[in-house]
Amino acid sequence: MSGKDATQHNRRKFIQIFGTATASLVLAALPGALRAQGSAPEKLRIGVIGSGNVGGTIGTLWVKAGHEVMFSSLDIEHDRKLAASIGAGARAGTPKEAAVFGEVLFFAVPYAALPGLGRDLAAEIKGKIALDASNPVPRRDGDMAKDALAKGTGVASPEFLPGARIVRVYNEVGAARMRDDAHRAGERLGIPLAGDDAQALKTAVRLVQDAGHEPVIVGGLARAREFDYGTAVFGRPLTAAELRKALGLKP
Repeated sequence: MSGKDATQHNRRKFIQIFGTATASLVLAALPGALRAQGSAPEKLRIGVIGSGNVGGTIGTLWVKAGHEVMFSSLDIEHDRKLAASIGAGARAGTPKEAAVFGEVLFFAVPYAALPGLGRDLAAEIKGKIALDASNPVPRRDGDMAKDALAKGTGVASPEFLPGARIVRVYNEVGAARMRDDAHRAGERLGIPLAGDDAQALKTAVRLVQDAGHEPVIVGGLARAREFDYGTAVFGRPLTAAELRKALGLKP
């Protein structure tokens, strides 16, 4: 396949997955060689901050996809056991060590922990891609969760993680479905994403695909409120087509 033919093939594939407008955004963010040749991208170093159900599940899927992942939480022994159970490509560390280690950071913590993490890791997260899966749950996180939901998490999270290039992703479906439906046959589990940074969004799209799910780009960070905790789609394991329909997105 020539470079021109490969470019057209990739464009058609992106349009089929994301729709015309979003495909143009993602393709514009891809390096020219990758757009033309479909080259396999190199593995990434990912720092998981919060290695509970969601962080542990998605981090494990990324290790299986060939990435290097450092798991971290408030319980280093848990992280060490998790990394040992996964094997090569997985390691454990403190949240600060994970933030230093990762080219990409994955936050999957109780939402009330974000402000403190943003302060403690301010230097380490600045300029890095931060995938935010944390949900504000008022009965657990208190008034700050109510405020975040009122603003929309896409607006609130950047206030808590200043300087990070945030993409909201992996907050909408439970960890068990993420694990059990990874790489399933037929139509894959749809995962909504929202972000303002084109390069960060492109990286998030790739990592959702590497985990065995189908990304659905909803729009900029302000639109993350459309799949926040308590919305009509929250907690519903939908295919990408079903998710687009539920959110009123173009096929």
